[in-house]
Amino acid sequence: MADGTYQPTLSQLRAFVAVAEYRHFGTAASRLNVSQPTLSQALASLENGLGVQLIERSTRRVLVTVAGEQLLTQAKLILDAADGFVAAAAGVGDSLVGPLRIGLIPTVAPYVLPAVLSALRREMPALVPQVIEDQTARLLESLRAGVIDVAAMALPSEAPGLIEIPLYKEEFVLVLPTGHALAGRSDLSLDVLDELPLLLLDEGHCLRDQTLDLCRSVDAHPPSGDTRATSLATVVQCVAGGLGVTLVPDSAVPVETRRGDLATARFADPTPGRTIGLVFRASSGRAEEYRKLVQLLRSAAPTGVAAVEG
Repeated sequence: MADGTYQPTLSQLRAFVAVAEYRHFGTAASRLNVSQPTLSQALASLENGLGVQLIERSTRRVLVTVAGEQLLTQAKLILDAADGFVAAAAGVGDSLVGPLRIGLIPTVAPYVLPAVLSALRREMPALVPQVIEDQTARLLESLRAGVIDVAAMALPSEAPGLIEIPLYKEEFVLVLPTGHALAGRSDLSLDVLDELPLLLLDEGHCLRDQTLDLCRSVDAHPPSGDTRATSLATVVQCVAGGLGVTLVPDSAVPVETRRGDLATARFADPTPGRTIGLVFRASSGRAEEYRKLVQLLRSAAPTGVAAVEG
């Protein structure tokens, strides 16, 4: 039975929320930047203090109990309120100050960070950005668990409880070896994707999924080869080495095509592309502050993309 005087700590609540979201103690500990024993002790102390089992543990899986599911939403609200309180104490009102944990997908981070970090230093000098690069699914998990505050990713995220604000739109560009028959063209049809040895990023990257969606829209069937790459830079260098061709977001073209013997080609209207946006928890209570961040991010959008107004 719970002690009526017991008051959970924020660390205990963060441990509970992280384990409930990730369903894995090692992953939850890593995301919170604590050791696994520290995480386990925090969760055990919370359960003992409440007199309620929140997490069911076994050697093969982690489950949230019925009681845990009932209390999880309140735990998240408390953590959001606590973060808002700390921000308010730091003087946040008309501007963002203090730490801000920003997640970015790998096909965005290398191409926007130089301009974005420079703009943040200039326009929001009291803000302390903390950058976390990861795939979309894990960024969404981190958002829901309160491990990060905002994330820049391809929209829509289709995740409940999150607010999405578009930042910019960009086209997909075909990257080819120098001398390729399609090099320099700007009138390509999507049907050409069925005729090319298309190289893809590894599983889990949203750009891979977007490319496959484009192929399916014209009934194209890219060959499934043995080449596997976790970064766009590696895929593009495979193109330079003659292993195939690939689709690259416009923001990445200046960076990725300056190395190696590479050419580009573009599609006819309507051109395929994606929308990148800022995503954050609806329960954070910081929507107005994040909208100010959105304006700054739009002003720092990469060359060759169209910032979304509104």
